[in-house]
Parts: sequence; C-alpha cells; structure tokens
Amino acid sequence: MADTEPTALGQVARVFLKLGTVAFGGPAGHIAMMEEEVVRRRGWLSHAEFLDYLGATNLIPGPNSTELAIHIGRARAGWPGLLVAGACFILPAALIVIAIAWAYLRFGRLPAALGVLAGVKPVVIAVVLQALWGLGRSALKSPALVALAAAAVVALALGVHELLVLLGAAYAAGAIRLIVRSPGTTTTPALLPFGPMLAGAGAAAGAATATAPLWVLFATFAKIGAVLFGSGYVLLAFLRADFVGRLGWLTERQLLDAVAVGQITPGPVFTTATFVGFVTNGWPGAVIATIGIFLPAFVFVALSGPLIPWLRRSPVAGAALDGVNVASLGLMVVVTWQLARAAIVDLPTAGLAVVALVLLTRFRFNSAWVVLGGALAGLAL
Repeated sequence: MADTEPTALGQVARVFLKLGTVAFGGPAGHIAMMEEEVVRRRGWLSHAEFLDYLGATNLIPGPNSTELAIHIGRARAGWPGLLVAGACFILPAALIVIAIAWAYLRFGRLPAALGVLAGVKPVVIAVVLQALWGLGRSALKSPALVALAAAAVVALALGVHELLVLLGAAYAAGAIRLIVRSPGTTTTPALLPFGPMLAGAGAAAGAATATAPLWVLFATFAKIGAVLFGSGYVLLAFLRADFVGRLGWLTERQLLDAVAVGQITPGPVFTTATFVGFVTNGWPGAVIATIGIFLPAFVFVALSGPLIPWLRRSPVAGAALDGVNVASLGLMVVVTWQLARAAIVDLPTAGLAVVALVLLTRFRFNSAWVVLGGALAGLAL
C-alpha cells in the first residue's frame, strides 16, 4: 500500500533527484541503481514487486527507466508520488542538458566528457551485474522460467524485436500455467488489459499548426514519446525523420550531437529532446520539448499501474507477467553484454569494473558513490 505521508513524498523526491543527477549508463544502469535504492537499501518494494513494475514498463511505449521511476513513486507515495518521482528523475538531467546546449550554441561544440565516460562505463557494468544477480534470484522461480529467460536472450541476440520477445514470453508462460492448472477452473486472457493500450498508443498526440512552432515542437515530441519502443537508435530514426527531414530544424550534425548529449549525461536518455528544444527555440523550446516527450509516460503509467495488482492476482495473468519479467531480464543481459564490449576495452577499465563489483558486493557501497568514483578515476586516467 502507498504511504501518503509527506515524509514519504520527501523520500521519493530525494531518491530520484539523486538518481537523476548520478544515474549514468542508460536504462539498464538506471534500473540497476533504482533496484539498489528502493529494494535493497530502503525496502520500499520486494524484488518480486520491482520485477512486476519493470515488466509492465517494457510493455508500454516511452522511456522505460523513467516509467519505472514513476511506478515506484506511485507505489511509495500514491498519486503525488507518481508526479514527484518522475519530475525529480527528469529535472536534474534536463538542467544538465540545457547547460550543455547553451555551451554548444556559444562555443559550437560539445564540452569534453570522454574521460568521465571512460571511467563511468565499466563501473555501470558492475552496478548492472549486481542488480541482475538479485533480480534473477527472485524471477527465475522454476525451470520453465529459466528456459524462457534463456530463449529470450537467444532471440534478442539474434535481432528479434524486443516487444515480440516480451509478448511471446508472456503468452508462453501463460500457456504453461494453463496446461498445469487443475481442470474446471476458469481462465483469464493473459495480457488483455495491455492490448488496447498498445493498439492506441499512437493516438496520444494530435497535429499542430505550422504557425505555432512551440506547439509543433510539443506535438512532435509527444508523438515520439507515445509510440517509441526500443533503443536510442530508434529515437535517432524518429528525430531524423521529423526534425531533419519533415521540419528541417536541425542539420545531420546537430542531430548526432543531440543524441550524443542524451547518452553522455545522467538520467533519462530522452532528455535528447531537451537539447533539441533548446537548440531550436531556446529556454521555452527546452521546456516544451521536455514536457512533450515525457508526458505520455506519466499517462501510460497512470493507466497501467492499477492493473498490475489485478494481473498478479489472476493465476494465468500472473504467470504471463512472470514471463514478461524474465524476458525483461534477458533484455538487460543482452544490453549489458553489448555495453560491456564497448566499456571494458583494456586493463584499466577491466580493473575499474572488478573494483566496483567488489565494492558493491563485498563492502555494500552505495552505487551512486561508486559511479562518481568511476568518473573521477576516468578523469585521472
């Protein structure tokens, strides 16, 4: 049950302000740091509850780690927590991106950040591995779920679209549950509540007139936030089609710089929109673009969040949710492998990853401090 006391709301604000400031590594890193903060350190959720919310975020469009933050805020502090968690996770990252965009327009290039990233990336791999171990022990409850997780990893590694893998795992787990049920019991369609949500995702944003550029900016980013599944590469394709091709507001170089800023800054990768808004329309554009791309996430979580306890109570729907959860962990495994190949490239980076893993698992260091230590080590190296 949500704790609606002001103290709970303040706790939610503090946790997600911190994460929005130091959570590097993309969605996998963000999810791992959230798991440490809200499951292992504070006990706001059990591993099983955390996995349910993670699975649900993978079934709706938008920025997964931001949606997970919004779910956690609602679980901890009710509807006010939903708004506060999302806003506090987004705000620090958006302000950092605005500062970088200002410097970009003034000096014509991105501030140097390669040293920081070289130290942060291997540390984030260690943070994600620690989270995968804890979540995997809770999610892999049967041989069938272990087999589903392995199949999801193989399918994702072969390039099957992640949404197909998630839905396939859900229906496979639901079918297994139906087979082993005792005769005479009633069944519930496994993912019925999510069907209309997925089918109608594209209707969240309307068209805007060309005579109101800020409304065009808002509507374009709201559309992207409402329909985008997948990685930063998918976001790049959407942005290129709209802002380079259709609107002509960005050059190819500016677009690549915008995506790079979203990758090198902490917090949600979708703050790429903040950069684009500032470059095209200054402060008003940054605010409007940020609201536009993140607003659908709040709507989708508000609609889907109350369904999760209902899904868990239904035997077949609960089994389907278990399937989504193990497929989500499979997705994290594949992403972590891809990130590790780019992050751990020599002995110093391998050493950083090992030291970080020891600090996290043996000495129980807070992952935020370990990530900041990695940034300092990267600058020194």
